[in-house]
This record gives sequence, C-alpha cells and structure tokens, in this order.
Amino acid sequence: MDRTNEEQMWELTTNVSRSDRDRRHSSSASSSSQSTEDRQGSQASNGRRTRPSVGSISSQLPTVREQKERRALSWEVENRQTATPRLGSDETVVSSKKVLTEFRKVASRDPEGEKRRREKLERYRAESQDQRDVYNRLKDWADSQVETTKGIIPRWLYSRGKKTSLPKTEELLTLARHYYPRRGELRVHGRLKSVKPEWVDVRWIHAPLGLGLTHSSVEDIFLHDGSPGRGFENAGRSGWPYLETEILNFRSKGNFQEMRDVYLFLKSLKDFQEPLNDCAWDGDENANLHSDIDWRADHLGMDATYWNLVDSDMPWQLTEGIAMGNQGPVEGLRPIGRHIDKQALSSHPFFEKSQLVRNPFRCFHRSDGYLLTLSPMAGVNYLDKNMAQHLDDPIDLIFDNDNASAVGHVFQAFAEQGTTSWHRRTVEWFLVYLITEVGVTPHNLRQGCNAPSIESAYQSVIQDLKRRRYDPWKRNETVKLVREYLSCVDELTTVKLILHKKLELFQALLLDAKKFEVEDFRARNEPNNATGESSQERVVWALGMVKAQHDCFERLLIDLKQSMNALFQLRSIEQNELAIVNDSQNKAIFVFTGVTIVFLPLSFFTSYYGMNLSGIVGTPKTEAFFWKICGTAGFLIVLIVALGAFRHRLRRLFNPHRFHYQSMV
Repeated sequence: MDRTNEEQMWELTTNVSRSDRDRRHSSSASSSSQSTEDRQGSQASNGRRTRPSVGSISSQLPTVREQKERRALSWEVENRQTATPRLGSDETVVSSKKVLTEFRKVASRDPEGEKRRREKLERYRAESQDQRDVYNRLKDWADSQVETTKGIIPRWLYSRGKKTSLPKTEELLTLARHYYPRRGELRVHGRLKSVKPEWVDVRWIHAPLGLGLTHSSVEDIFLHDGSPGRGFENAGRSGWPYLETEILNFRSKGNFQEMRDVYLFLKSLKDFQEPLNDCAWDGDENANLHSDIDWRADHLGMDATYWNLVDSDMPWQLTEGIAMGNQGPVEGLRPIGRHIDKQALSSHPFFEKSQLVRNPFRCFHRSDGYLLTLSPMAGVNYLDKNMAQHLDDPIDLIFDNDNASAVGHVFQAFAEQGTTSWHRRTVEWFLVYLITEVGVTPHNLRQGCNAPSIESAYQSVIQDLKRRRYDPWKRNETVKLVREYLSCVDELTTVKLILHKKLELFQALLLDAKKFEVEDFRARNEPNNATGESSQERVVWALGMVKAQHDCFERLLIDLKQSMNALFQLRSIEQNELAIVNDSQNKAIFVFTGVTIVFLPLSFFTSYYGMNLSGIVGTPKTEAFFWKICGTAGFLIVLIVALGAFRHRLRRLFNPHRFHYQSMV
C-alpha cells in the first residue's frame, strides 16, 4: 500500500499543554483530551485524495521510540513542514455539555496551515473541473444510447442532440477513481502499531468505510488482534457488544448526483470492467488484507470486483435501504435509480443545494485501549452560515474542518488538550463521548444557531404546503401538491424512525454506563477526575437532545398528515362544484351535438353535389387531379396529427429500452 502518504496518529495522552488563548465552546460535554500524532514525511501529490491506505490498519508498523517522552505533539515547526494541510490548526476547543453560553471565535490561526489548505483546495477544484468535463461527455454519450429508434418511427421524434463518443478508457479509469477512490488510496486517520505505548491511554483509528467486503475484513482483523473491551450488553446487539448507529448528514446535491451517474454508467459498460478490476488493488501493499477480502468474497458468494469494494462509499438516500440493524457485508446499498430524490427540505432556500443522506457509524473497541470507527460519512454535520462553502470542499477538508464534521470536531477538541479532564481515562469513556457527539447531529448549535435547524426548515416547508392548499384550482397542480406532501411525509417518517432508533440506543447505553459505574465502585476504581463529566451525564445530555428532536418531528408529521387530509377534503368539495358546472355544460353540448348530427350530412351532400362535375373551371385539370392533390394532403395532415397525439404510446411500442431506462431515472 502507498506508504508515501502521511498517516495521522491519534493517541489520547495524559500530558496536556494548555493554551492561554480564548477557548471556543461547543454543544458537547465539558471534557477534553490530548491527541498526539506520529507523522511520516510525505510530499503532497496532486489529486483529490492522497491518503494512507486502509491496509495500514492491519499492518505491523515500527513501535514508538523509547526516548519519546510524555509530551503533547501539537504543532511544532518541524512537524508542520510535513503535515497535511488542515483548517484551524492553532485553534483550541473547549467543550460544554450545555447549550452554548458564549460564542467566540479564536482569531489566531496557523498561516502556513491556511496556505496549504488553499493550495489543496485549488488543486482539488482544478481536478474536479477536469473530471466534470469527462463526466459530462460520459453523460451525453449515455443519454444518446437510449435515444435510438426501431421500426418505422422517424428519428427526429426522439433525437435531443448530437451523439457524442465514449471517453477513452484512461479517462474513465481516472473518473472512477476520482469519485470512488481505490481502497489503497483512502485516508485512514490513525494507525495500528504492534504495541501501544504505556503512556497512551486511547488510540483511535477512523477509516471511511461503509458496509461491504473491506469493512468486514478490517473489522475482523482488528478484533482478532486483541481481546474485546468491556461489552455494551444493552446498547449492543445480542452476542455483539459493540456500538453502532445511523448518522444523518448533508452532501452536495450536485456531487451526489454525479456519484450515482458515474456508478450506473460505468458499471453498465461490460468491456470496461476488466481494466477497472485490474487496478482495484493498485497502491495497496498489505497482502494480508487482500487475501482476507478474497476469502471473504468467496465465503459470501461475491466477487471482489472494483464496484463491490467501493460502492459502500455512496451514501444512502432517506428512502433507500432499511433502518440500521443486523446488516452484513452483502446488505449494503445498491442504487436502483439514476436521479436522486427531490426532497421537500430542498425547497427551503438554505438547503437548496444540499441533500440529506444517511450513513452507518460503527465502533469497535478493545481492552488494550484501541478504538476503531468505520463510517463512509463525509458530509456536513454542523449547520452554520458557511454550509454552502463546506459542501463544495473536498472530503478531506470537510473532515479537517471542525465546524462541519462531527468526527473532525472530536479530534480537534482533543488535539491540544490531555486526558486529565476525563472522568475516566478509558476507551469506554471516550467511546461514549464520541457516539453521543456524532449521534445528536445534525444540528445548528456549533456556531450558536447562526443557521436554520432542520426542524425549523421542515416547519417552514410545511407552512408553505398548507398555504398552497388555498391557491386557485389549476389543472395538474393538485397532483403536484399531493406528491410534495407525500415526499415530505416520507422524509419526516424516515427521520423520525432514525431518531427513534437513537433513543433506544441511548436509553440502553445509559444502562450500560450505570453498570460500568457500579462495577468500578465495587472494584474501588476511583475516577481519574472526579469533577469531570461521567459517561452517565454525557448519555443523559444526548438523550435529552435526541428526544427533543424526535418529539419535534413527531409533531411535524402529525401536523403534515392533518394538513394533507384537509387538502383532500377541500379538493373533494371543489370537485363536486366542478361536477355541477360540467353537468350544465354537458347538456349544452348534447343539444349542439344533436343539431350537428342533423345538419352535417345535409351540408356535405349539398356541397359535394353543388360542384362542377365536368372538371375544374378555368383549368385543363379534371376532378381526378383535384382528389389526388387534396386527398393526399388531407391524409398526410391526419397522419401527422395522429402521430403527434399518440407519440408516447408509439415510443413505448417501438423503443421499450428507452422507457425502461427512464423508469430507472
């Protein structure tokens, strides 16, 4: 695997170098820690993602040098020269379990870090523009393939534009790797060493992997390298005492649509699959991970193809898949439609360019202090006024931005402070902190409610739908309005279900936290910091947050359903009134039809027999010539009108492939 990329080391240590600068408050609990980082020298390469590989998790890397003292490796000049660019490298974050009491932004930032970030963003935008050009050519080519005709139907009835050629294989390979990076190119935050130093309390490893073959193999390798930690018997599943939940986050609507198009278009090219599969393991140097995935694919009856390895990167839409539960590597997302859902939330101006999606978040901990978290979540968790800018950032920069990513915020919150403020310096305490911080998102508390919350946005959408019930009746407007109602009902129902699952998780997690406290009390294990926030207090805070969100969505759903019932009643009354008006119109048409039946034959015969049958006056042409010209013109007019009136049925009859494709759309 590619070892030239930088690997970030997340080690939560006891030593702390506190800053005298102003601190920034967040919505999380009042606890913080120090994360030390082991960095390898690397040269930043151009491209969208230059990342350490997933295989580095299971590889045996050299241990930390013995002479390394217990110190905080925050931002020394010698380390900055090889560090990955990231936002806010000089910021210090102090967390609070209560709602924000003060909102002060640290003015001082690392100028060099900001410069590296801008350079990385410029490289990403340049590469994205090149790949978007290839994507547009691929899209035009794919659209032209379904516009072919069969039979006698003229091509001009179907053509929408000039046919384009398929991009070259090298361009398609680069396009696939841009939107779906190879597993050897994924950026893994942290690494697994053979021995954790004694002065390290917790070592955290986060890999951006969704449910699939790679996820299953990494999870299995991690758990077999050490004994499990204290089991969360209530919050976990039966026989599986680990924590998992489902996270809502926002992705760029344009990028999400491009991901689905690239997946569906390239997967349908049969000749393209072989060169794509040949490069699936490029950059990976971990033979153990490769062999384990091959064995697991054979065991599950799957092929370790490129798409089976990377399709878990695609987030789930609200209406896709099922709620987080007993899911395995073969139960990941398989998109069935090309276009993303048109969400009712997108009608709100603030969320116009965003798409609310779902991602699993799974945590695995060991007794030796290691914590592994797996999730392909790469969207925005914290809502603020700069959300549009966050959505346009590459995934790496979103993660490094603690104002956008919840996982990135937890890292930043512990990056410059030690575990001395922890109630207990254990992996279980940190896991509870992490799962509660991530579980209550998305929300707008991070920057002091300077952006609308999801609840208020949905409330505005519902008010707009209720207002439109009283608009004057127009043809097809009622159908369109009902569809928007149903779409909003589906979204609220799904969000409510996810929040209900989180409520159950935190209620069970509270029982586990109480059990841990009782066990520690009986074993006379005193807290490391008696004034620090305990796991119980943390879960109670998260439980209150999620319950408030759940109750709000429940009220919104009830209000929306009542409004929709009122719409149906109002439209029923309007239909009854229209039926009365139509009845009087039908009577008038009946009388007109009767008169027409009587006089139309008389008009025809008088006109026909009134013509000069000996020929056309003033010309040498005969009556036969008249019927040849006028009859042919009349027949063509009737044929064109009939083809135009029944063009949709004729398209389905002579080109069923196109409408099968549109049904997927």
